[in-house]
Amino acid sequence: MFFFDPNYLLFMIPGLLLMLWAQNKVKSAYAKYSKIPNDERMTGAQVARRILDANGLYDVAIEAIPGELSDHYDPRKRTLGLSQSVYGQASIAAMGIAAHEVGHAIQHAKAYAPLQLRTAIVPLVSIGSNLGIFVLLAGLFLSLTTLAWVGVGLFALSTVFALVTLPVEFDASRRAKQQLAHLGITDGGAGQGIETEGVRRMLDAAAWTYVASFAASLLTLLYYVTLIGRTSRD
Repeated sequence: MFFFDPNYLLFMIPGLLLMLWAQNKVKSAYAKYSKIPNDERMTGAQVARRILDANGLYDVAIEAIPGELSDHYDPRKRTLGLSQSVYGQASIAAMGIAAHEVGHAIQHAKAYAPLQLRTAIVPLVSIGSNLGIFVLLAGLFLSLTTLAWVGVGLFALSTVFALVTLPVEFDASRRAKQQLAHLGITDGGAGQGIETEGVRRMLDAAAWTYVASFAASLLTLLYYVTLIGRTSRD
């Protein structure tokens, strides 16, 4: 049976371990730098507003949202959602996270191509992630190889999404560090110090979660491909 195939674990375990390691890295960095106040005593919301206004993005609203590390930018509503601990906390962690999300708003304003592509394929990815596995299983159980490959193609949209997400997130972090330094928010613009280091560690740790997500998706896709190959030979 597909769900008890030992090869499945061989493909999934590396991705799972990488994801667990990346998540632990983020939580560890957040736990450390959320306890260290920034010198300007600016909350995440204040940092976000300052960077937004400095870039002429006065119409982008900032909202406090529930959850931890649930921060995001919604390009459809042009709204920045900051978790409660980031929105109202004047820590180094809040500073870095808020600046990163503003980085996405700047990408949107500048029509950054990878962000536009990621936004455009969201509907297709939603359909593919929901239907792909069912189409794949149907193809395998009915011995319809073509149908199984259609299922793989649908699932592959999720892998493409995870791949496109990498430059989007890396670029947002780059913009965040640049803006914080340029506006003199981190370490007075000196470019070095505990704030600069803390923001870098926070954002670099977060980047690994996206790398892990892509790796896990790619490994799953490769497993499906090998599964069809073995089924076809049988």
